[in-house]
Amino acid sequence: MQQFAVMAAQVMPSWEIIDFASDNKVDAPSGTARELAERLDTVRRPVLDVAIDDVLGAREARGATVAGTQVHSLRLPGFVVSTEVVFASGGERLTLRHDAGPTPGPYVAGTLLAIRALAGRIGLTRGLDRILGDEPVA
Repeated sequence: MQQFAVMAAQVMPSWEIIDFASDNKVDAPSGTARELAERLDTVRRPVLDVAIDDVLGAREARGATVAGTQVHSLRLPGFVVSTEVVFASGGERLTLRHDAGPTPGPYVAGTLLAIRALAGRIGLTRGLDRILGDEPVA
């Protein structure tokens, strides 16, 4: 999802992230949403027609600003982990969403893959896509 989001950020001027998780998840936003915002910041900052400081009403209603991106965290029963980024341009929208499904199994699988890839690595590598290389995962 992060690779596709970076591609979209190169051509779509505005975006925001929605972070979904169960009601017992204590961190907000999730590490996944934070990492996505930071990755998008390497492309550029999204265009905001109304600066966050100029919002009338409860500023918190616009979410948290993470690396220049507005991130909204929902914590409700029935969710495991999902991340959505909505891109927009005049008259059009593009939505990318990753759903982990009924369990955090995909995150466990990614964590195990990252652990196995540690041998021979020096320094910090951020992002599973950097471990997988440039080839798409089937």
